[in-house]
Amino acid sequence: MSYQFAIIGCGHIGKRHAEHISRLGNLVAVCDTIPAKADELAAQYNCRAYYDIDALIAGTENMDVLSVCTPNYLHEPHTITGLKAGHHIICEKPMAISSESCRKMIAAADLSGKKIFVVKQNRYNPPVQAVKRLINNNALGKILQINVNCFWNRDAGYYQSSDWKGIRTKDGGILFTQFSHFADVLFYLAGPMKVLSGVSNNFMHDGITDFEDSAAFILQTAQSGIISFNASTCAYGKNMEGSLSILAEKGSIKIGGQYMNTIDHSNIKDVQLPEINIQQQNNQYGHYEGSMSNHHLVIQNVIDTLDGRSEAMTNAAEGLQVVELIEAMYVSCKL
Repeated sequence: MSYQFAIIGCGHIGKRHAEHISRLGNLVAVCDTIPAKADELAAQYNCRAYYDIDALIAGTENMDVLSVCTPNYLHEPHTITGLKAGHHIICEKPMAISSESCRKMIAAADLSGKKIFVVKQNRYNPPVQAVKRLINNNALGKILQINVNCFWNRDAGYYQSSDWKGIRTKDGGILFTQFSHFADVLFYLAGPMKVLSGVSNNFMHDGITDFEDSAAFILQTAQSGIISFNASTCAYGKNMEGSLSILAEKGSIKIGGQYMNTIDHSNIKDVQLPEINIQQQNNQYGHYEGSMSNHHLVIQNVIDTLDGRSEAMTNAAEGLQVVELIEAMYVSCKL
């Protein structure tokens, strides 16, 4: 079945959604409060442009899916508006910047009978999928220790490029905006966990952001495995690393590169993994880079799920659990 999609938010990530939706589905409308952005994207994909969500909803009665690509703090109201109008939702990361918002979104979805698909495209990374299969098959045995390193660069220009980045009540902090994908992949691979302690500081962005630029956490898996999670936007000049290492009973493995796009180390009993080194598939945002670009797989998963051929890669319940994990990490810093 060919589904009709609309997009709210015509920035960098909205453009990426438009690129893949136009190939895999039917993009009927785009919306942005900056008319020039909406007009440009609408002209590119020969669809209608709207400048506020109420006009979008009123003008697209037959729409099936609303793709929410607006700033973090708007995910809740835009998602709920779309659900109340009878549309399925694709919600960009993070699902929201509070678990309370996530619960309101889930309640609206339950009431409407529609689905929320949370964009966590790094789950599709080939190295992540390879490790997920190892864990599912118990090829690693008991996981003893996990280390996550997220060392990226975000300079003053990045935060000055918008009116919401760097503001806690709109942005949420580095765990929500930069590193929610890493928290999600950790959850995807290790399952529910307990946060034991954390510390954070704003070393290089004082006066630029009103939250941390660096943090470190100790967590514990349900089977008492030790987790360390280190995050910073202070890497000098450019992004440095996005990695996850696992030490387990029957092997050790490291997903590395800047965006968890390579297998940097693999030594597993009776298992030989093929070399994985994915190049040039990270998201390009002009003067900075982001996580791996697997949005075509996200859109295809939405279509396959609505057609009954698959299940959502990241459903709303899991989106909530990741937000709860991030909240617990931030609380540990205050303690």
